[in-house]
Amino acid sequence: MAQKPKVDPHVGRLGYLQALVTEFQETESQDAKEQVLANLANFAYDPNNYQYLRQLQVLDLFLDSLSEENETLVEFAIENKKTKQNKQHFCGGKLRK
Repeated sequence: MAQKPKVDPHVGRLGYLQALVTEFQETESQDAKEQVLANLANFAYDPNNYQYLRQLQVLDLFLDSLSEENETLVEFAIENKKTKQNKQHFCGGKLRK
């Protein structure tokens, strides 16, 4: 099981999300990638995180995960894309900032 990213507690939400993205990009462990991608997907449910996820290009990370051989990563990426589409539908076609 992956360990929590080592983040200074004073860096806030953006710093924590950046640490998750960095961990996903740098780790060789498939289990760690799955856990990190699941965590990022959970953060995507909160509209308060949209600006940070956009800034960190997390949507691109999800889209890139669609071409992974690991089926779990593909499933997380697809589920997140569905979640974003539903939010766009309920927010009048635009994701709120």
